[in-house]
Amino acid sequence: MTKYLECDKVYVGDSPLAGGCIGVFNKYPLKKGDIVERMIMVPLKAPGDIGHYNDHLFTWSDDRQTWAIGSGLAMFYNHSDTPNIKKNGNLKENTMEIVALEDIPAHTELVSTYYSKQWRECFQKF
Repeated sequence: MTKYLECDKVYVGDSPLAGGCIGVFNKYPLKKGDIVERMIMVPLKAPGDIGHYNDHLFTWSDDRQTWAIGSGLAMFYNHSDTPNIKKNGNLKENTMEIVALEDIPAHTELVSTYYSKQWRECFQKF
């Protein structure tokens, strides 16, 4: 049986990195390669440019025309140019896994790189 949703290793708290925003933290120490969270992604039927203005949506197609919202804590992971996690999206199954890029002590903010920051208007502040 495939486990589609798993978020028992993480929680949301105040982010020291994002200036007054919230972020995602790990409850337990993580090892490089550990799956931190699994989530279901829900593709949206919306105008093509909606994701340019909503930073809680994910680019969910190779042609940048489909957007999705994620379950679990997906929308609360903050950006960093030095990430400690990676988001692995599976467009066919509409799932995403968050994977540790390094050993991470408990209660560390988990951050990823927003690759679409180069072209999405809502990420130009980074």
